[in-house]
Parts: sequence; C-alpha cells; structure tokens
Amino acid sequence: MENINLKLIYRFLGLTATLNGAFMWLSLPFSLYYGEKTGWGILNAGIITVTIGLLLFFFNEPNNKNLQKKEGYLIVTFGWLILSFTGMLPYLLTGTIPNVTDAFFETISGYSTTGSSILTDIESMPKGILFWRSATHWIGGMGIIVLTIAILPLLGIGGMQLFMAEAPGPSADKLHPRITDTAKRLWLIYVGLTIVEFLLLKVAGMTWFDAINHAMATVSTGGFSTKNASVAYWNGMPMVQYIIILFMFIAGTNFVLTYFALKGKVRKVIQSEEFRYYFFTIVGISTIVAIIIIFFQDPSLQTSIDHPMVWGKAESAIRHSLFSVISVVTTTGFVTADFTMWSYFVTALFFSLFFLGGSAGSTSGGIKIVRHIVMLKNSFLEFKKTLHPNAIIPVRYDGKAVNQTIVFNILSFFILYMLIFIVGTVVLAFLGLDIQSALGACASSLGNIGPAIGNVSPVNSYSHLSVGAKWFCSFLMLIGRLELFTVLILFTPFFWRKN
Repeated sequence: MENINLKLIYRFLGLTATLNGAFMWLSLPFSLYYGEKTGWGILNAGIITVTIGLLLFFFNEPNNKNLQKKEGYLIVTFGWLILSFTGMLPYLLTGTIPNVTDAFFETISGYSTTGSSILTDIESMPKGILFWRSATHWIGGMGIIVLTIAILPLLGIGGMQLFMAEAPGPSADKLHPRITDTAKRLWLIYVGLTIVEFLLLKVAGMTWFDAINHAMATVSTGGFSTKNASVAYWNGMPMVQYIIILFMFIAGTNFVLTYFALKGKVRKVIQSEEFRYYFFTIVGISTIVAIIIIFFQDPSLQTSIDHPMVWGKAESAIRHSLFSVISVVTTTGFVTADFTMWSYFVTALFFSLFFLGGSAGSTSGGIKIVRHIVMLKNSFLEFKKTLHPNAIIPVRYDGKAVNQTIVFNILSFFILYMLIFIVGTVVLAFLGLDIQSALGACASSLGNIGPAIGNVSPVNSYSHLSVGAKWFCSFLMLIGRLELFTVLILFTPFFWRKN
C-alpha cells in the first residue's frame, strides 16, 4: 500500500462525489414544476453527497500529483462505487425505494447503463426521481471519469491513466493529441446528440419530459424508460420509435467515427471494418427476425406487436425486429415488444446477441464487435498455420497488422468473460433462479443489457430476485461496465505488491 498515493485517490473520489451531488440538484426543477414534496429528499441527498465530496477533496492535498496506473484503476473502480452509493440517496431519502438493496441495484443499473429495474410501477414514481434515474444513465454513459479529466488541468494532474482505465473497448482512440481535449470533444458530441434527439422526439409527439428522459437513456445506451411498457407505450407512433432506433445505432457506434462523420469524413466511417460488421450484422439479423414475425408467428401472439393497420403488418414487423435487435446489440435495453414471444428460435437468437456488444469506443456494453472480429480472424489463421507451420501470418484489422499482445489480451478477455458467465449462472441458480432466468440475468447483467429471458424477460422486472441475487447482479454490472480487468485486477495479489 505504501506505493499507492492514497491522498490522490481520495481527492479524485471527492471530485467525483461533488460532481455527482451537483447533478442531483438538476432534478430539483422537475420536482418543483410538478409540485412534488420529494424535492426535499433530492435536495438533502445532493447536500450530503457534495459535502462528502468537498471533505474528501480539500482534506487530501497530495504531495505527488503524478497519477500512475495503479491509482487509475483504483480511482475508476471506487469512483463507480462512490457514484452508486451516493447515487442511491435520492431514492432512500425520498422513500421512493426505501430498501437499500433495491436502491443500490437501481442505481448501479443506471450508472452501468444496464437498464435492469426492480420497479414494478414506474409511472407512479415522482417526476424528479424519474429524471434522476435517467440522469444516472447519462452520467454513466460516457463516464464521469471522462468528464473529470476534462477539468484536470485546473488541478495540475494528467489524466491519461484514467482515460485508459475507463474508455470502453480494447483501445482508446484519441481525437486530439491532448487527452483533456479528447474528453471535451467526446462530451460535446455526447451532449449534442442528446439535445438533437430530445428535440426530434418532442416534435414526433412525446411530451418534453418523456423526450428528455428517453434522449438521455438512448445516447447512453441505458434503457430506463418513464413508462411501464417502455417504448412499447408509443407503438402507435412509429416515428418516435424510428428516431430512437437511429440514435441507438449512433450511440452503439465508435464515438471517434461519429466525430469523423460530423467532420464530413464519411469515407473513414465506411472504411472501418468494425462499423461494416456492426451495420451488416444488425441488418442481417433484423431481416431474419422480421421474416419470422411476418410468415411464421402464431396469430395468437399478435399482441406482441402493435396493430397491423398502423402502417401494415410488414412495416410493423420490420420496425419491431430492427428496434429489438439494435436495442440488444447496443445493450440499450429499450422494449417495444417481448421478443421471447417470437418463437424459441428467435429467443435463442437474441440470447446469442447478448454476447455481441456494440462498437469499441461507444457507450455500449458487452464483449464488443472488434474483439469478435480479431478472434475470428485469429482462429482462421490457425487453420492456415496448421498447413504452413513456418509461415508468419499476422492478424490484420483495418488493413494493419494487429500486435500479438493485443490478440492475446482479447483472447484472455473472452475466456475470462465466458468463465465469469458460467460461474455467474451457477451462482444465480444457487441463489434461487431457475436455469433459464439464471442464464438470462447473468448474461444481461454482465453485458449491461437489461431485458433478458425467463423470469427477467422484457416484460418482467428484477424485483422478484432474492437479496443475494440482486447484489451479485450488481457486481456483474460493475465489472461488465468497466471491462472486467479494471475491477478484477484489484483482486490479484501482485496488484498490491510494491513496485
């Protein structure tokens, strides 16, 4: 422990808590506008959180401001925990979720952008709390740490170690040589997309409150809705769902590519191997699902899609299949229909998508498409090497040779991911879930998806899980959101040894 700069860690955690408390106060205008007494609970939660943050910040002036990798991992992991433990205060102090286990589950589900919920009647919740619930998505989507490093020059501390530990995906592509400028550009894109989607949803027919909440949940690939039926509430308003489809797709795309597209460099987007796989996988699977809905679905299951007279059965099937596939691939978790009602084959198909994930450098969870590409290419090369054992054939991605260290890292990640999934499923079964629900809850929590299969299907909540199962799923959400290594490395003995 002597080689770890604890004061520097406490200082960062204090800054994180302070920003989190300030975000809580953004919910106050909604409570005041709707005349809700719960505003006092939100106000007090913000005061407590900001006070904790300021105490940690001002009473821990570090002598050495050089941030090392160890401090980076600790700050990111414990930063997420301090977000979750302070973020549940609005639920507890307003009495809307009085149980600590449920409040923590809902909070970490928000910050990890998983979207799993223990709430059974969302529409009865106060508007201020619903806004805070969506805000946890929005804060967690790009990462409070990225926001933090944008203002690190004021503290005289470099933030590359934090960015590498926090940035989603196997690599952190930079938009600008200076890491703080990168963070600012990422947040500018993030905020811009949220505002544009909010305006489009409002024009399409949503109320302004529903529009801002769904915009935050979409861009963050979170999935919390203000309605019990999720986006299925707007099944009679196709344009609302098409707008969400578009922004889920954008949010699941590498933000670096989004930046290039906004700069007019569309060719760079098209040339991206990961983007092509991402695009054609969504189109291909959505087509298969749509065909099944149109030609093979049992007529008794027609309630799983909206009335065929809206724009015709074909349009409805295409929209729902595209929405559901993008929602799962990008790990957003919004629902317009219960895909588990579209035959066992479709259910199995969607379950396999739980392990796909969106693009690296996006707000999506999951394994990420780029890892699948590299693993598949490496597997095919092994066949070639069997025939030509002396040949040196590197894995190529986007036309460039991939360093063997990165290939090994990706293979290790995949093996560890699947091992955690297997062990996690067994643990959840031990904690009382049937095997189908255990498989679904584990895959969904680890991949930060939300809706799953079994008793945690798109039309069910997680409220019926035991206390132990909720805490375990919360742990899976955390390690899934922080890409496994960031959290699990803290459990290794060599991490705590002196350099």
